[in-house]
Amino acid sequence: MLLTSVIIVLREVLEAALLVSILSALSGIMGISRHWLMWAFACGFAGAVCYGLGINTISDLFDGTGQELSSAAMQFLIYCLLILFAFQAAGSVYGRETSGTFTAAIMAAIIALAITREGFEVLVYLSGFMNEWQQFLPVLTGALIGAGLGISTGALIYYLFSNLPSRYALPAGLCLLSLVAAGMLSQGALLLIQADWLPAQLPLWDTSPWLAEQSLSGILLYALIGYEATPTAIQATCYFGGLLLLLMVVLYARRRSRPLHKTPD
Repeated sequence: MLLTSVIIVLREVLEAALLVSILSALSGIMGISRHWLMWAFACGFAGAVCYGLGINTISDLFDGTGQELSSAAMQFLIYCLLILFAFQAAGSVYGRETSGTFTAAIMAAIIALAITREGFEVLVYLSGFMNEWQQFLPVLTGALIGAGLGISTGALIYYLFSNLPSRYALPAGLCLLSLVAAGMLSQGALLLIQADWLPAQLPLWDTSPWLAEQSLSGILLYALIGYEATPTAIQATCYFGGLLLLLMVVLYARRRSRPLHKTPD
């Protein structure tokens, strides 16, 4: 029970911690105050609590698929916001003047949504053991260990990006965010398959014998690049299509921001 709790909570916390660490590091590199983090955390935790309190009502929507659809909607919204942030950040890298306030609002919305979704999953998991005190203590202990590991990993990534030169940190951060965003799009597609909004398919491949999703490496790769051991064709299309779209946005922002060369008189 303890190990299961560690794995479940680590998986949920790590994805949100990764977004927090990368965006907060890039915020400092771009010269944007990190005051937006306070609002993001406050809104995210409040959203997780409200989502948890209303889960019964939400789950009954759309013929009992409300939870899957609402989670998928949050994943797709985070992906769209990451595209918008990538456009703003890429413009900043290559010389285009961008609004720091607008960029901070985008980052705050991304973090708030991520904490709402992942925090809700943790709260629902823990609430299932509230009436079983003997099981709740090891579950809570495992949850704290998993949360600590996830937060520690996020802190390491934050200091890694913060200590890189800006000419390397911003492009590297955008590449990693592109992988995270593509993984979220794939996860959203999986939720729509579970809700029968997309057709069920056989997996294209199965890498679980070599790298199980519940292993430590699988959990890390899940958070970093959206690793899925048994993806369907729809998930793979969403992943690679989403990754390509975000990279094209970054290239477009770079080209649009490139200063024009003036010809000498």
